[in-house]
Amino acid sequence: EVQLVESGGGLVQPGGSLTLSCVASGFVFENSAMNWVRQPPGKSREWVSGIWSDGTTYSADSVEGRFTITRDNAKNTVYLQMNSLKPEDTGIYYCATTASNMIVRTSMDDYDYWGQGTQVTVSS
Repeated sequence: EVQLVESGGGLVQPGGSLTLSCVASGFVFENSAMNWVRQPPGKSREWVSGIWSDGTTYSADSVEGRFTITRDNAKNTVYLQMNSLKPEDTGIYYCATTASNMIVRTSMDDYDYWGQGTQVTVSS
């Protein structure tokens, strides 16, 4: 059974930083692309960042230069380092992956597995 468990969310002031973690199990993590997706309040889920098994990364324009996705295959964990946080970064952050080893930027329905999410609130 595939399991994705996120942690690290919380309340942070604008300009602050947070690091999210996602521990994966139930599949061959080292061979799988991993992604972070967020859902702002009252809005649809949106792709944030993705990382291939070889470590190549991609991020949405809205977070480019502020967020960094990394992975530790020995720990079956993917991270999202978030710096210079803005109020518009507020939302539930999910770890997600597909059964077909993809990074999907636009169609969130293509993701097969999701974590339970972790809340990030950026507010003064």
